Amino acid sequence: MRKVWRAGGRARTPDGAPGDGLARWARGRAPWPVLTAALLVYLLSAGRMLGVRRTGMDNAVVVRAARTLLDGGSPYADKRFLYLPGAVFAALPQAPFADRTLTRAVPFVTAALVLAGVVLALRIFDVRADSRLAAAVTAGLALFLPFQAIVHLGNWTAASVVAFPAALLLALRGRWSAAGVVVGAAVALKPMLVPLLLLFVLARRWRALAWAVGLPALVSLAAALAMPRPQLFLTKTLPFLLHGQDDYAAPYDASWTAVLPRLGVPHHLAFVLGACAAVAVLGFARARWRTGGDEALRLVECGSLLMLAAFLVSRPSFVHYALVILPALVASVVVRGAAARQVWFWMPLVPQVAGVPWPELGGSRRHAFKDIVMFTGAAAVLALAVWRRRAAAAPKVTVSGAPYSLSSDPDPRNASETR
Repeated sequence: MRKVWRAGGRARTPDGAPGDGLARWARGRAPWPVLTAALLVYLLSAGRMLGVRRTGMDNAVVVRAARTLLDGGSPYADKRFLYLPGAVFAALPQAPFADRTLTRAVPFVTAALVLAGVVLALRIFDVRADSRLAAAVTAGLALFLPFQAIVHLGNWTAASVVAFPAALLLALRGRWSAAGVVVGAAVALKPMLVPLLLLFVLARRWRALAWAVGLPALVSLAAALAMPRPQLFLTKTLPFLLHGQDDYAAPYDASWTAVLPRLGVPHHLAFVLGACAAVAVLGFARARWRTGGDEALRLVECGSLLMLAAFLVSRPSFVHYALVILPALVASVVVRGAAARQVWFWMPLVPQVAGVPWPELGGSRRHAFKDIVMFTGAAAVLALAVWRRRAAAAPKVTVSGAPYSLSSDPDPRNASETR
């Protein structure tokens, strides 16, 4: 019989490894000076954006759309407003505040949402919010360029940074319908988590899938009916998105279809290569789900592969999208056999450490070359982990009622050994 342990009210298998030295150390409570220092560095990193030009500009676009609606205009008259109709009404509470006030508040609100996502990601693996791992992740994020980017922009991807681990945590606890509601609510604001719908398909959780699809559809329809000229979303905004936005956003796009042409690859070939890479990653996501193992690890790695498949081919793919999946992947380091325990998992993240100069890649318009390494590297490491895990599961036959590996000693056994 397979051994199980109880950790945080949930049964864990040897893969969860309470006897694992690294897991024990990471789960242990951090001294309060260490936690205080980590939070201080985190807040200073967020506060640093107050002195940067155009702080909160992505959030400002959504607020401007909400103000346009209040003035009787169509939010989609602004080509920079690219979200679904529900986001307009979600931004209405910000409309009365002055731009100066929002510029000061947005970096800290965004940082708080990212930190909430980190806490939820840690809870997936029963790691405390005051643990050594929590302190390390918090301090590490302060030096991580994707975090600095999302705090500077005030991008609404922050909602997905919270929703992704929240949905996986609910699914882990058997509350799949609630997970579908969380995903649907996030998609209603920004369709970042659309690839996660395939997780419900793999798990055959059709009611959860119905929530995840139906909720944003209803919210978007109701919001569209309540605003002037909603058809602009279909005639103006959607074509703009399908063409990868414009020359303003193109240098920051880290998808294969955007970066490879900058290296001399023809556009059509770049799209084909990106599509092939995405299909391959989707195949590995399916294989990861079928492999099984620790349920928390399976949900996180499979969900991350689904998201990475979209990041590789869809346009645009910006650097801060990495924050949707990385907190949960990093939290999985407490599980033996996790991809995050491989040194190769961390290598693609090194170029994203702030303050480290990289020759020819220091400018913001060349940052996408580092970003594509991060997305592609993370997908490759997760795919390789799936490949190795499936290869390690050697086929077995039964000899006199006992499990017998095809690579076992071929010498015959006595009867007492096979009972």
